Amino acid sequence: MLTAEGIRGGIYRSAAVRRFAQWLDVAPHPLIACEIAAGYIAAARWSRGGAGVEFLAVEPLAPGAIQPSAVESNLSNPAEVRSAIEKVFARLHAKTRDVALFLPDPIIRVFILHFDTFPRAVHEALPLLRWRLKKSVPFEPDETVVSFMRQPAREEGVDIVTALARLRIVREYEQLLESVGMAPGVVMSSTLAALPLLNDRKPALLARVAGKAMTAAIVRGGILCAYRCVDLPAEETEITPQALLDEIYPLAAYYQDSWHEGITMVGLAGLAGRIEEFREPLERELHCPVGGLLSAAASEGHISSELRPLVERELDALVGWTLYRGS
Repeated sequence: MLTAEGIRGGIYRSAAVRRFAQWLDVAPHPLIACEIAAGYIAAARWSRGGAGVEFLAVEPLAPGAIQPSAVESNLSNPAEVRSAIEKVFARLHAKTRDVALFLPDPIIRVFILHFDTFPRAVHEALPLLRWRLKKSVPFEPDETVVSFMRQPAREEGVDIVTALARLRIVREYEQLLESVGMAPGVVMSSTLAALPLLNDRKPALLARVAGKAMTAAIVRGGILCAYRCVDLPAEETEITPQALLDEIYPLAAYYQDSWHEGITMVGLAGLAGRIEEFREPLERELHCPVGGLLSAAASEGHISSELRPLVERELDALVGWTLYRGS
């Protein structure tokens, strides 16, 4: 099993109140997970023991139906999106209401903040985080839903991995699930859901492309060392290896300068099935092996045969959630 213990955060929601989960170990682990992406809606239902996928449903979306944004309304065509989610859950035959919901990366901002000391009490920690980040996000602090977790720092003090999003944007997606009788129990970005697929025994970089968004994260031994989400100059079907490298390289250089070691591998996800086009150019510049995130995890034995339906559709967030769930 991958050592992803330290990267278990998300935006946790219960039916009655909004509270904050520092660890997914203390959050619910629904047997149903749903990813809402710019181009599709996918949902899976696991067996009661969590060993295999009982049902999988994927429904494509027309271009532009969802336009991921941290600030503005995301649903450009609400009727089409609602119709798609109705079709997905009609085929899923859900027996419970709780769902883990994965959202497009641009919606949820992720920061790694260093503190000399950090309060233990949530009611003291949240105002401090909102104050620290008030100039880093394009919306008011009181409009946010925040989750955070502690992790070891590379120096004295503590690092706090903080995920935050504009509440009304998150509610757009939650209301889609509620419209089909479901209740989101865990809400997190798709890349954070996929992160356990990355072999982080040594410094490893994940570059995940979805539409025009690219998210890069570096992990080592369960520690999230760096995270970046940017808009690319072209869609994933048209992006060039050089353009992707231009966005990845600064993060890799930052890691090398800060941690005094280089990354040892790169896992690619998305890219509309074009991963092989990127392998050689990225290996040449980054001086480490580059491969597909799912194919590498499968070759190392981290993905069971029961997950083949998810792997074949390249639903890395849903596969990653299985590892979070401990299957």
